[in-house]
Amino acid sequence: MNTSTVEFLNSGAVLPAGMPFSEAVRVGQTLYLSGQMGIVPGTMRLAPGGIREQARQTMENIKLTIEAHGSSLLDVVKCTVMLADISDWPAFNEAYQSFFEDGRYPARSAFGANALALGARVEIECMAVMAA
Repeated sequence: MNTSTVEFLNSGAVLPAGMPFSEAVRVGQTLYLSGQMGIVPGTMRLAPGGIREQARQTMENIKLTIEAHGSSLLDVVKCTVMLADISDWPAFNEAYQSFFEDGRYPARSAFGANALALGARVEIECMAVMAA
């Protein structure tokens, strides 16, 4: 018998209303975040400046979303990174690692993609396990 409650969450902190997916889904103490891109919150415009700025904005959007649902980057246990060009990996990694303290990096996968929505350079999805 499944005793976990499933909650479909949309805070409006980053994504505009009316998107055909939930920004996060909570099952018990696990929070699953939909892929985030480097959009300016409340818009569908990518942050200008290329991979570094989009990576930084993507991580800021993840932070905003996760905090809107009672969690923090300290709770993130897994990230999947999709790059429009795998050669952007070093520049992406530079921005990414600055968001995690004391070497507490989540498990991570990264791969190159043929293309990403909105012409983004990076998209990241995460899972977090929240304290009981």
